[in-house]
Amino acid sequence: DSGLRFHYVAAGERGKPLMLLLHGFPEFWYSWRHQLREFKSEYRVVALDLRGYGETDAPSHKENYKLDCLITDIKDILESLGYNKCVLIGHDWGGMIAWLAAICYPEMVTKLIVVNFPHPSVFTEYILRHPSQLIKSGYYFFFQMPWFPEFMFTVNDFKVLKNLFTSQATGIGRKGCRLTAEDIEAYLYVFSQPGALTGPINHYRNIFSCLPLQHHEVIMPTLLLWGERDAFMEVEMAEITRIYVKNHFRLTILSEASHWLQQDQPDIVNKLIWTFLKEETTRKR
Repeated sequence: DSGLRFHYVAAGERGKPLMLLLHGFPEFWYSWRHQLREFKSEYRVVALDLRGYGETDAPSHKENYKLDCLITDIKDILESLGYNKCVLIGHDWGGMIAWLAAICYPEMVTKLIVVNFPHPSVFTEYILRHPSQLIKSGYYFFFQMPWFPEFMFTVNDFKVLKNLFTSQATGIGRKGCRLTAEDIEAYLYVFSQPGALTGPINHYRNIFSCLPLQHHEVIMPTLLLWGERDAFMEVEMAEITRIYVKNHFRLTILSEASHWLQQDQPDIVNKLIWTFLKEETTRKR
């Protein structure tokens, strides 16, 4: 309905159950490369470039990136792909969108899997009470500024972007699968295109207009995966998330893993997802 063109990469046969993958910031469909290969045997696996990212259209006004628009995108994409339900998986900011899509359109999501992002209500309540998380989320406030955040990412040949994935503080953990030179090159190629950072940062420029939420409950079976060495999200939020899921809830915390979990520990993440997908779950009374 938005009139936007969305880019996605798909694996697995059409007609198989749909698995829809939503990436985080600053990423694109490529962050799900390990999952595209893994789950194509039983699913039609679709990794999106979210609105404003990569080869997907990027409207110029920041109002076009309100959470309402991003949630509606997921519903529209599902219908455009010829499906009425899916297994929905989101990481980081894509996790925020996945939670909200599952809350607003519960009939659309058979199972919800979120990687390193708590229930949005947990996030907003926790951040107000814990200055340490407020500091870790300082970039949310920095991103409210016009043009300057985009400029900062480009300085010194995109050093900030490279550091996010590779530095000791924020990068993939010591025991993780490091990004190859080709992987880094893929990220640099996408985000060095003219204007390529404005859409992604515009997602954050609307966050304060949409929270707190009116509806909170998640009614489908939910798996939350968390890298304990996440530099941006405190692990305590993961456990609190349980109170909002009115169905089977499974939380797995990986002690040596970073924020970039599905790239950091792809084999373990894929195994945990398979286990969850195969489980017969019954709704809590």
